Amino acid sequence: MIAWTELFSALALVLIIEGVMPFISPKGWRQTMQQASRLEDKTLRGIGFASMLLGVVLLFLMR
Repeated sequence: MIAWTELFSALALVLIIEGVMPFISPKGWRQTMQQASRLEDKTLRGIGFASMLLGVVLLFLMR
């Protein structure tokens, strides 16, 4: 069973990783988000699914 501290640590890491690009290159990040907003829902769902699947596989391999 996952301890609460591990869950919050994972959430903290996600927030840190998500904040790196806007911090390093706000203009580039903004342009990327504008391009992403023009993608179709189907494409975004596919990207989201692939990202989740990759995360599950990496987590499985690490444990």
